[in-house]
Amino acid sequence: MAAVWFVVASNPAIFRRPATGPLISTLEYVYYLAGIASIAVGWYFNIRFVTEYADGNTNPIWGDGSWAQYIELMYVNPAAGSAGQDYTIGNVILLPLMTIIGGRRRGISRPWLFFVSSLFTSFAFAWAFYLATTERQRRLAECETS
Repeated sequence: MAAVWFVVASNPAIFRRPATGPLISTLEYVYYLAGIASIAVGWYFNIRFVTEYADGNTNPIWGDGSWAQYIELMYVNPAAGSAGQDYTIGNVILLPLMTIIGGRRRGISRPWLFFVSSLFTSFAFAWAFYLATTERQRRLAECETS
């Protein structure tokens, strides 16, 4: 949540109250709802993974129920490997490129924090938060020109 807070705090011009219209648009709500749902569903499965696989191991990095085993199981069969590589490329390469380069082009401060937030929330949440941020920025700019 700290990364989300830093994005909001670093971009007061984007997250200010609009002069006209709703505080949050319907599209922003949809993005936020999808992102929050992805956290809930993702953490449900993460907690199940740890409780079912850890078997007394308390090391989150190595051993049963750890991140190392989680990543290993992402490639346990061709179907899982297909989804795993897609997620890995999307989250580790494309999300940072899109949010950092696109965010800088749009004048978003600290756009690298969207990637950081994905490490603790979910890939879909970070992506939805970025899309909601750019939609809000677009909507505010449109209000200023009208």
